[in-house]
Amino acid sequence: MSFKKEDLDLILVPAGLLIMFAYHLFLLYRYIHRPHTTVIGFENIDKEAWVERVLQADKVAISNALTVIASNTSAATFLCSVCLTLSSLIGAWLGNSSNNFFVSNLIYGDTRQSTMSIKYICILTCFFIAFCCFVQSARNFVHANYLITTPNCEVPMETVKLTVLRGGEFWSLGLRSLYFALDLILWFFGPIPMFVSSVIMVFILYYLDTNTKPLHYHQNLNTRKASSTSNYSVAQY
Repeated sequence: MSFKKEDLDLILVPAGLLIMFAYHLFLLYRYIHRPHTTVIGFENIDKEAWVERVLQADKVAISNALTVIASNTSAATFLCSVCLTLSSLIGAWLGNSSNNFFVSNLIYGDTRQSTMSIKYICILTCFFIAFCCFVQSARNFVHANYLITTPNCEVPMETVKLTVLRGGEFWSLGLRSLYFALDLILWFFGPIPMFVSSVIMVFILYYLDTNTKPLHYHQNLNTRKASSTSNYSVAQY
């Protein structure tokens, strides 16, 4: 029984996806149990301190905070538009697949029409998941905007923190879905580029997701003011 090039897709593509899923499960475990060892968890600590400072500061600081949230909302909305546009282009390409460049003898792998349809569906699924995640990210950032600007705000600080962190988590999920989409795009050029890109991407993501910096303990704003006042009084004395 001879080994056909179409059989490579049955081996390398699941292996590449398994490597990607295994790495992200490993990252999720570290994020839940040892968040300070991940860049996402390290950034969440800074975001929590940022929320505390904003809610304790004056109106000028609040206006600056709204600018920060607005920029995050704009970025999430922009990526929503990108995902929707790419999904529409792929759908149009799928509908007009009579002259398909990727159905070629140059591609070492399975180029049957059924396999090509599976590739399109997988990429569309990744873009759809990314679109939903970015929409939820923008929704949480807008909700945080309302919470911060509420007059005489009695909203618990933990609620604002949770909203901001949830917006960042949906943003990260959307980016991860785009990484999977990029991996699947290379599948059009054959299972070998897809598998190689999966391995390389895992090494790159591990380097980008790992935090080696020590934790920075943010001092409370009121504590800092009291400390500076006492130091000033001692200096005068």
